[in-house]
Amino acid sequence: MKSSREIMEILEAYDLTGSYRAAAELAGCDHHTVARYVALREAGEAPVAREHRVRPIDEYLPKIEELVVRSNGRVRADVVHQRITAMGFTGGERTTRRVVAQVKQRLRAGQRRVFRPWIVEPGLWLQWDWGHGPKIAGRQTQLWCAWLAWSRFRVVIPVMDKTLPTIVACLDTTLRRIGGVPTYALTDNEKTVSVDHIAAIAVRNPDIVEVGRHYGMTIRTCIPADPQTKGGSEATVRIAKADLVPTDTNLLEEYRSFGELETACREFCEQVNDRPHRETHRRPVEALAEERQRLHPLTRKPFTVAFGTTRRVNWDGTVSVEGVRYSVPHQLVDTRVWVRFHGDDLIVTSVDDNGPAEVARHARSTPGNPSIKDEHYPPRPDHHGDRTPRASSAEEAAFLALGSGAAAWLTEAAATGARRIRPKMAEAVTLAKLHPAEEVDRALGIAAIAGRFAENDLIRILTHNTGRDTAEPSRASEDHSLQPGTSAWSSFGLPTSDNDSESDV
Repeated sequence: MKSSREIMEILEAYDLTGSYRAAAELAGCDHHTVARYVALREAGEAPVAREHRVRPIDEYLPKIEELVVRSNGRVRADVVHQRITAMGFTGGERTTRRVVAQVKQRLRAGQRRVFRPWIVEPGLWLQWDWGHGPKIAGRQTQLWCAWLAWSRFRVVIPVMDKTLPTIVACLDTTLRRIGGVPTYALTDNEKTVSVDHIAAIAVRNPDIVEVGRHYGMTIRTCIPADPQTKGGSEATVRIAKADLVPTDTNLLEEYRSFGELETACREFCEQVNDRPHRETHRRPVEALAEERQRLHPLTRKPFTVAFGTTRRVNWDGTVSVEGVRYSVPHQLVDTRVWVRFHGDDLIVTSVDDNGPAEVARHARSTPGNPSIKDEHYPPRPDHHGDRTPRASSAEEAAFLALGSGAAAWLTEAAATGARRIRPKMAEAVTLAKLHPAEEVDRALGIAAIAGRFAENDLIRILTHNTGRDTAEPSRASEDHSLQPGTSAWSSFGLPTSDNDSESDV
C-alpha cells in the first residue's frame, strides 16, 4: 500500500506528463499502479482510501456484533475474545479489543439521541428541584432551588424536609419574590407531585393540583432522562451546593444554626441574580423586571390548607396541640399560626407579607410535658445572681452609703440568718462617725468574707485593722487553728500564794 504522500506524487506526475509510463518513471513505481490511482480519481472515489484487507477475525464479526447488540454496548472485550476463541479464532486479544471498540462506536452512533434546543418564552416556565444542604446539629437540610427559565432569576430556600406543606411554602415564597405567577411550573416526578405512572403517563397528586389552581398555574413534570427539561434547575442546584455546602474545595465553615444558613442563601441569591448570565449576558434581576410584564398577578392569600390546622398563640408564646403546649417565637403572641405533625416532629408555620415560613419545630411530646425552647423568648434577667441591696429608709441608706463592704455584709448576714441585723447596722453607722468611713466599710467587708456577724465582731475587726494597710481575715489551716490556746489552764490546780489565800478569806 502506498502512503497518502506517495499517491499524491503519482497523481501529480501523471497530471504533469499525461502518460502512465512517464509518470511511473518519475514516481518510481509501475505504470499499472499509476493507471489504478488515476482510474479511482476519475470514478469519484478517494484514491488515498486504503483498501480493506481480509483479516482472520472478519469471519467472527457477525458474532461480535451480536454480542455487542445483546449487551447494548456494555460487554467487555475480554469476554468477547473468550467466546470467539472457543469458536476457533486464533488471533490475539489486542485484535479483538480493536474490533469490539469499532463495533461499539458504530452502535453508539446509531443510537445517539438528538436534542432540539429548548427556546423559552418570557412568563411561561418556572422550574424547581432539590439538593442536599449542609448538616446542622446533625440534621440534614434540603435546598429548594427554583429558577425562572427566561430571565434566569434564581431562588434558593433552605428547609428541613420535602413534604407537601414545605413545597407549598417554598413555592409561595418563590412566587412572591419574582412578583408574579408563570403559566407552568416544571419539576421532577416525586411522590408529592406524581403519585403513580400508568402507561408512561404521570398521575398527579390531587393536593398539588389544588395548589396550582389556587395560584393559576399548571404543574408539569420532567420527561425522564431529558436534559432539555431539567438542565436549568439541575444547574441551579449544582451552583447552589458549590457555594453553600461546606466542602474541602470551598473551605466554608460549618453552620452553627439554621438562621446562618438562611442568611447565606439570601446572600447567594442576591449575588447570582446581580451578575451577568453566561448565556444571556444580562443580569437576571434586570431581565426579571422585563419578564414581570408577562407574569400573571399573584393572589394575596397563600395556599394554607396544606399547612395543617390553625392555632391562636397564647399570651405566654405557646400553642396547644393535643393537650401539649409548644413554644413559638414571642413575637407571634396573639396571632394565628398553622401546626401539623410530620413524623415525630411538630411543625409550626406562620404567614406574613413575605409568605409562609416555618417558625418552630418540636419533637412530639406528651400531655403534662410541655416543649419550651429558650430561643423563643427574650433573655430573662438573672434575679438570683443580681441581689443588690436597695435602701427603703434613711437608716438603710446611711448604712449602704458606707460602701460595697456594707452591701456585702448585709447580703451575707441575711443569707446566714444573723440576729439583730438592724442594731448592728446602726452600730456601723455610729462607728463611721468615730473612725474613717473607709475603715468601717473595709471591716464590714472582712466580716462578710469571714462570716463574723456576732456582737462586737465588727468593732474587734476595726480595732485590729487600725493602723494597718491591709487586714486579712484569720482562716483555719493545717498549720493554724482558730481555737483559743490552753495557756490559761497551765496553772490550774497549783497551790496559790499566801496573799491570794488571805484575800480569798
